[in-house]
Amino acid sequence: MKVGISAFAWTAVFTQAHLPLLPRVRDYGFAAFEIPMFTPQDLPTRDLRRGFESSDLECTICAILPTGINPISPDRAVRKRSRIHLVECIEGASEMGAHLLGGPLFAPIGYLPGHRRTGDEWKWAVELFQSLTGLLEENAITLSIEPVNRSETFFLRTAEEARALCAAVAHPLVGVTLDTFHANIEEKSIPSALKLLGPTLAHVHMSENDRGLLGAGHIDFPEILNALDSIGYDQYLMIEGFGFSPDEAHAPGALWADAMISPEDIAIQGLAFIEKLTG
Repeated sequence: MKVGISAFAWTAVFTQAHLPLLPRVRDYGFAAFEIPMFTPQDLPTRDLRRGFESSDLECTICAILPTGINPISPDRAVRKRSRIHLVECIEGASEMGAHLLGGPLFAPIGYLPGHRRTGDEWKWAVELFQSLTGLLEENAITLSIEPVNRSETFFLRTAEEARALCAAVAHPLVGVTLDTFHANIEEKSIPSALKLLGPTLAHVHMSENDRGLLGAGHIDFPEILNALDSIGYDQYLMIEGFGFSPDEAHAPGALWADAMISPEDIAIQGLAFIEKLTG
């Protein structure tokens, strides 16, 4: 398993000013760095690719759907626009040299229309992801769909639901991201959820129950790692924690992260924690 760190520790909006993070992250000992993607055109994709190559880092992407993009909208025009957006996300990821594009790509965060998932919504999601598989093949990119907790979606919350969606799409380049923060809320057992996913599991976000320092909360990471070993998982362990950065307006933890925990703490102490467990 390869250990990476998400830029979310520092910022949700990655700009030219953040490019010096890449060599620093490599010096910390990470193999990969995950870039947040909202609007692909806003990212310095070419500079990022050069930065990844010169830093000898692997690139993964976590995409969050922006306002106006909703693949399961009842409005056909919105669904059509959403497909165009996801095509642009795949192309942008390829331009950065990434081979994994993940995230809750089925609906925008916070889209809660007040009903249970419908058959039409399921069909629209399946058809959309199936329509992207040719482009995924052309760019050698895995699309890794991330279930999120009930406060953020009604559509896809659990490993079982995500596995069913992947089975319906039925393509080897469409898999699942399991985020331990969300799974801590929605799963009866995170290790059991990982075993259920088996080969469908494409990516793992290692997140403490409060998005803080790994090992400082109550998530049982030793058992999670044992479960990953048992299914032969050999992809990324991506630390996704939120530090406090007083000069970073777009830090995800700006309003509630522990003010004594910096992004560097999330990265360096998180890596040491994982290395101690995998020793």
